[in-house]
Amino acid sequence: MMWRCPLCLDPRSELYHRDQRREYHQCATCALVFVPKPWHLSAAEEKAEYDRHENSPYDAGYRRFLSRLFTPLNEKLAPGAEGLDFGSGPGPTLSVMCEEAGHPMAIYDPFYAPETSVLENSYDFITATEVVEHLSAPGEVLAQLVACLRPGGYLGLMTKRVKDRAAFAHWHYIQDPTHVAFFSESTFCWWARNEGFSVEFPSADTVIMQKH
Repeated sequence: MMWRCPLCLDPRSELYHRDQRREYHQCATCALVFVPKPWHLSAAEEKAEYDRHENSPYDAGYRRFLSRLFTPLNEKLAPGAEGLDFGSGPGPTLSVMCEEAGHPMAIYDPFYAPETSVLENSYDFITATEVVEHLSAPGEVLAQLVACLRPGGYLGLMTKRVKDRAAFAHWHYIQDPTHVAFFSESTFCWWARNEGFSVEFPSADTVIMQKH
């Protein structure tokens, strides 16, 4: 069966991988690998998984992890640039790091900081770390973020990337039941071209895109 891509909405997809729990399909246009809706968790099940996370701004290891995005992004930002940390989670940390660097921050998370008024403002940069792989409608959410981003603004994402089918079959990342959308470098390049962004990959799990 073919499923509609949740990023570009193309109805043409093919089975990419199947394991004991669910199926993964790949879009013929943007190459996103995604889990079709019938295998998604309910919102309550999803939140129960996130409640087990123990991330904190006082955790030096977690800060080191986030610095893979923070450091290259911060080098691009003008002093006092205003940002939004989207999907900030139960222990917002990247927003704290940005504020320490002099950037006023707003946070949004559908479960832990659900104040949607922040999504009506505009920002010089938006971060989403370990977020896009959880999105059941990534095209819709990314379009929302683009609308919040000022011209010349940066979108900084952190997510592990699809390499190939053989690696995917043994990838620990697909074992998390909340992970339903898997981007590759080519998917990000496709999206950036389509939306009028430039794109660069500072590390194996980070991407920084600039709005033209």
